Amino acid sequence: MREVRLGDIIDDFCVKCKRIMNHSVVSMMGPDPAKVRCRTCYSDHDYRHEQAPPPKVDTRKSALFNEVLSKLQPDAAAAAPEVPAAPAKSKAKGKKK
Repeated sequence: MREVRLGDIIDDFCVKCKRIMNHSVVSMMGPDPAKVRCRTCYSDHDYRHEQAPPPKVDTRKSALFNEVLSKLQPDAAAAAPEVPAAPAKSKAKGKKK
């Protein structure tokens, strides 16, 4: 692999496009790119080494699925791994004066 310089075009995962796209190197940290700019949507972000972030798991969906499964097949629900319930978020917000 050749040495990367400022302004070079490299592939990276774009956080806005949600795809691996062409990026321009905007800043460097030693020999590695630190920040890149997507050449499609022009958003700047940290260099991610072409790695997509891990998918977010919605524990509410899997808990609901396990509940439905336990009603249909009680023995299969016992074999399914238990997912901890998500903490409830309070929606009470104070008004600013």
